[in-house]
Amino acid sequence: MLTVFIATSHRPATLERVLSAYTQLVPPEGGWKVVVIQNGGDDGSVQVARSFSERLPLVFFSEPRKGKNGALNAGLRELDGDLAVFSDDDCLPDDDWLVRFRTAADSHPEYAVFGGAITPLWSREPEDWILRCVRLGPMFALTEPTWQEGPCDPARVWGPNMAIRAAPFEKGFRFDEDVGPDGSETYAMGGETELTLRLAIAEQLKCWHCADARVRHIVTPAMMTRGWVLRRSFRLGRCLFRESRQRGAARESPVHRRPVSIHRYLVRNLAALPLARTSRADRWLAARWHLSLSAGWLFEASRTHRRALQCR
Repeated sequence: MLTVFIATSHRPATLERVLSAYTQLVPPEGGWKVVVIQNGGDDGSVQVARSFSERLPLVFFSEPRKGKNGALNAGLRELDGDLAVFSDDDCLPDDDWLVRFRTAADSHPEYAVFGGAITPLWSREPEDWILRCVRLGPMFALTEPTWQEGPCDPARVWGPNMAIRAAPFEKGFRFDEDVGPDGSETYAMGGETELTLRLAIAEQLKCWHCADARVRHIVTPAMMTRGWVLRRSFRLGRCLFRESRQRGAARESPVHRRPVSIHRYLVRNLAALPLARTSRADRWLAARWHLSLSAGWLFEASRTHRRALQCR
């Protein structure tokens, strides 16, 4: 038995499209159910969920507290079985998605965290500047096609397509509710990465990339604008600071990226900003992206420092 969790907020039409795709899923051995948590006020999701109540093994409820991670934590009360699968309300799975996760979990009992492949489903043809200048992976939560089946770093397990054995949740592990979408424009990304890193550090749990467990992430026209991309890079900067801090505190943990490499990356790209202003438009956009990333990093560093002072 496995349980799928989706937190949804103000996207009833997209949720309907996703749940329609779920009706085509091949049931995994042992069975499954899906838990949909509506977050942030009634937006039509209730009616959508009810329309699928006879076509899916569906549990639906509302969590009034804003925040995706808080909604997922509330949903974990409904966890049945030995595997928790997480996705988003804008991701369409392949028909054999759950079968692939079930097979990976059963075939690799020494692994506890599983990440699947995420490919784009463009709502319209992306403009050339997106393909030339934007890091598609972190911008649109897309995994690299070069990631092969096998062991992987915890930071390569992403929220739109991941599974975690039930045991850590039974021990009390939960998502950090200070991270992830919360209705604001500047929230810190990386709620799932924070959890997978914490499990790797605290519990020595190992991660596996399941290349054949695939979902398609819907990329809307609103996400294909320069403003959205720059706001996203700010949120990514906040995420990178948190990840760097987690890894730095772990020292001898089974994770590999170190804070010094991220610092060097930021300094190198900030130094290139003045030259980029006088260069071509693509280079200037890329420089602004790195500047926004650095601003997010510095914002999170300052915020963390202030909190530390308040706790003294």
